[in-house]
Amino acid sequence: MIDLKALREHPERFIDGSLAKGIDVDINRLVELDEQRRTLKGRQETLRAEQKKIGKELGPELGKLKGKLKSAEGTEQAELQAQVAELESRPSELKKQIQELDETLEGIEPEWMELLLQVPQPPDEEVPRGTSADDNVELRRWAPEGWDWEQSFEGNRGFQPRTHLELVGDHGLVDFERGVKVAGSRSYVLTGNGMLLHQAVLALAMNHITSKHGFQPNSVPVLVREQAMVGTGFFPGGIEQTYHIDADSTPGPGQDLYLTGTGEVGLMSLHSEEILDAEQLPLKYATVSTCFRREAGAAGKDTAGLFRIHQFDKVEQVIICKSDEEQSRSHHQEMIQIVEELLQLLGLPYRLLQCCTGDLGSKNADMIDIECWMPGRGEDGPDGRPAGAFGETHSASRLYDFQCRRLNLRYRGEDGKTVFCHSLNNTVIASPRILIPIIEMYQQEDGSIQVPEALQPFMGGLSSIVS
Repeated sequence: MIDLKALREHPERFIDGSLAKGIDVDINRLVELDEQRRTLKGRQETLRAEQKKIGKELGPELGKLKGKLKSAEGTEQAELQAQVAELESRPSELKKQIQELDETLEGIEPEWMELLLQVPQPPDEEVPRGTSADDNVELRRWAPEGWDWEQSFEGNRGFQPRTHLELVGDHGLVDFERGVKVAGSRSYVLTGNGMLLHQAVLALAMNHITSKHGFQPNSVPVLVREQAMVGTGFFPGGIEQTYHIDADSTPGPGQDLYLTGTGEVGLMSLHSEEILDAEQLPLKYATVSTCFRREAGAAGKDTAGLFRIHQFDKVEQVIICKSDEEQSRSHHQEMIQIVEELLQLLGLPYRLLQCCTGDLGSKNADMIDIECWMPGRGEDGPDGRPAGAFGETHSASRLYDFQCRRLNLRYRGEDGKTVFCHSLNNTVIASPRILIPIIEMYQQEDGSIQVPEALQPFMGGLSSIVS
């Protein structure tokens, strides 16, 4: 959620930010409603102050008038009776006026809140303008020693690569047919060494981020209330990608629940509606959780295989820190460094992309994507085989106080005043998607798959997967 004070003072910044992100929201209407709301609330405060004042003064004044009334006659009696009636009616008149203002506010606030939740975080100034992921800017690449970016996989390794679909079939690592039988399209069952490889990747990532970088491991609920999705910025904009459990469809009392698409929702919501001590910050949390995404509207080659699926597991990290832009930027680089360390441990070629404004999403001020090279992706070459392409595997985001405002997550500063925290999040590893570059990059000419050295301790020492 944006800072309303900042919106009032500089509405053009938020109008420009919305246009840059391609998000259609009527900010002028929001400013108009906000002014009406503030005026109405100001009038209410005045009336309540008057109501309180009358409550203190009314009793003694009525007592005096009624005392005089006992001995009054004629015109004086009539005047005193009128004064008593006026004083006695004043509290009810004020109450009526306050109630009328309440009703007016109730008519304004739903539209005001709806618009407020739609206003995106303005992108940082250095974020390049663009309309989609096609406009993202490559920052740098890394590859293990011996890999030549100018050469194809075949040029580097001396043989034509198989796709992950072919390799998992050859080695019995994934059963798509039975997955679809059980759960429908984009479902799968990891089998045998496929499941072991999946678990090894998650274990390596969790061990790396907790033991080497000091992140606190937590479990998180993956079935959450609506306020957790709104608070973390995934609603209202991403509701079409979310699995929804209607309270009316389940027995007994309850409320609507939603399956999360990332552990970020649970980790960030742990401290919603809390005031932390400044000394507690930064909080560095990590989790491994099952994630669910409907992938509504997605189409193309990604619908086959493990790249775009409805259910997966992910190691996620979040940082909750003080309201300090320099700190936020430093933590952002720290998160990216952790992922680069992990990918280099796995020996996977990758590149970093600076996301453009149109690819940031509503809640991010800045976002860096990391894409791994996957030989089985990309357009088909002259031989009818994929020529290889990058595929997104990680995303590191800087949100400043946008998320924490929605969660009402604050800390008490040195002056005793409360301040909204800043937050950041990042994918440490997501599997089985990450298995695609591992399987494809570690395939051997004889059809076997070498197990990366970093994963072997988590697979009982297994060094090679053979048919």
